Parts: sequence; structure tokens; C-alpha cells
Amino acid sequence: MSRFFSEKYRDLEAYVPGEQPKERTFIKLNTNESPFPPGPWVAEAVRAEAEKLRLYSDPESAALRKVLAEKLSLRPEQLIMTNGSDEALNFAFMAFCDADHPAYFPDITYGFYPVFARINRVPFREIPLGADWKVRPDDYRDAKGPIFLANPNAPTGLQMPLSGVEELLKSHPDSPVIVDEAYVDFGGETALGLLDRYENLLVVRTFSKSRSLAGLRLGFAAGNPEVIRDLKTMQYSTNPYNVDRLAQAAGIACLERDEYNQRNVSEIIRVREITKGRLREMGFEVTDSRANFLFVRHPAFPGSLLRDGLREKGILIRWFSLDRIRDWSRISIGTEADMDALTETVREMLSGAKAGR
Repeated sequence: MSRFFSEKYRDLEAYVPGEQPKERTFIKLNTNESPFPPGPWVAEAVRAEAEKLRLYSDPESAALRKVLAEKLSLRPEQLIMTNGSDEALNFAFMAFCDADHPAYFPDITYGFYPVFARINRVPFREIPLGADWKVRPDDYRDAKGPIFLANPNAPTGLQMPLSGVEELLKSHPDSPVIVDEAYVDFGGETALGLLDRYENLLVVRTFSKSRSLAGLRLGFAAGNPEVIRDLKTMQYSTNPYNVDRLAQAAGIACLERDEYNQRNVSEIIRVREITKGRLREMGFEVTDSRANFLFVRHPAFPGSLLRDGLREKGILIRWFSLDRIRDWSRISIGTEADMDALTETVREMLSGAKAGR
């Protein structure tokens, strides 16, 4: 860092995104992107909107919010569109957390949560997951601030049932409960149906995973209209035109033919379950993921060894250095051919390891 870098950020540990290789072609199973492209009508909508790029985008994303509200059976005033779901999460840290209202989230979860807390200079508490990797609502009984819950969680892929989410909402009526549903379309249970009953609920979603738009950075949050206005205050205080014209046009086109995305989601779920079974047959411990990835461990290839061995074979997966999960790996679900290649490569690696003993 330069000598001009502010002292307040000297100890900031930035979020480390998954590798995006450029020097060679890999089977890319490390960043939870969709293996399927968006429908061609999305590109057509983007091309049509490109003629208007000299003009600012609508800061309210009104047309997109209207279509999305109809899709989700919500009212437009219950929604805010954001530059990816990360921006919605950051707005929540900005709007609801301070010295008297620290953030609470699991110790094993989306790695951006502690970064958002630190960059916004708010205290936070990491609540350990159970030995079964599950979030236990009772562990949050003493929380004195907003609770951030990835559901399904990352990197475990496990889902807290709605009864658990509702328990948190009831037991903390004076604190926001932010439910990050980035992966909910892959077999999870959404909390959107609870919005009209709990004013302290905020649901955050993304178009990156189940709708194949990771490269356009489009997300949203749904909540009580007053809570949404809080987030919009953050938007208009930082970047009013946060969702560009191309992303808004793509989002509308994507939603108008959403059956295409749902078919892709069904295929990802099918391939996930096949891959999970094959890995378990090879001796892997695999969680019952409800996301578009698997969380796995094998006694012969813990963590970084599995990652390094697969990378040499042209396959990327994700490994985390946190002590508690350093023996585990996260594997995104690709096409059926991708996952066939993964499981065959792992089988060869295990055979080689046995032969070398």
C-alpha cells in the first residue's frame, strides 16, 4: 500500500474472490457461476439498450422492479435493485450496524461479511456453527444487533428451515434479520413469504447463480418498504445510478422468459445429486447441499491437496484456509460433462494415492 493509504484501513483484509484464470483453459468449478449461458433474448435486449448508453440509467430501476415484483408476488416498493447482491449486503451493514448494534453471523459463512463489517468500521460477532455445520437459532439469543444469515449457507450448502428463520425474527423484533438467499433456487426454501408478517426481515437475492448473469452484477433486496427506504438512502448517498442500463434490460428479458432459467436450475440439481452420490461412493464426506455446489472432504486428499491435484489436471475448485474447514473443499456444479470429468479425475487420483502406499 502507498504512504497515502488511510490508517483506518491499514489492517483491512480484503475479500479474496475465486481464481479467474486467463493463461489456460480449465474446467471451472471454483466460483459458483452457472455452467449455462443466459438465453439469447437477453443479449438481444442488451444490444437494443446499448443505443441509449449516453443517458444515465433509471436510479429507481422502475421497469425492472415492476417485472420482478410480479414474479415474486410482491409490491415494487418492497424491492431495491442493486449492483449484485453484495451491494445490498453492504447497504445493510451501512444502514443498520454501528457501535451499539454490532453485526452477528456464523463463523463459517460468506467471507464478505467480516469485510463489510470492517470497512464500515462496525463491531461484529462470529457465532460458531454446530458440529453438524448447522446454524442454531438459540446461539443468537443474546444478539444485540443485526443478524446476517446466508441460507443456504456458503460454503456448507446447508439450509436452515423457515421455522428457524422465523424463530430469529420473533426473538429479535428490534433488530433486522438479513437472509442472504443467493443459492435458494437450488433447493432451498425462501423467506419471502414472511415479509408481510415481520418488518425486521430483509431478504437478499442475486441474478448471478440461477439466472446466469454473474458478469452483469445484478441483485436485489426485498423487505418492508421503510427498510427498503433505508437502503435507498445508502444508494443515493453513494451511487444513485448503481444498476446500469444494460443490467436492467438484461434483468427484464431474463425474468420474462424465466422458464429457461428454471430448466437450467433443475439440471444443476440433478447433476449435483449424481455427483454427490459418486463422491460418497469414493469415500468423501459430502454435506446435503441445497446450493449449486458441494462441500466435501476426503481423508486421503484434505483441502489444499485436493485443490492442487485437480488444478494440475485442469480442474479448478475452491479451498479456504480457515482452520476449521481447511480439510474441506467447495466444488461448484458444472455441466454433466464437467462433473463426469471431475469424478473420473478424482477416481484416478485416489487410485494413484493407494498405489503409492
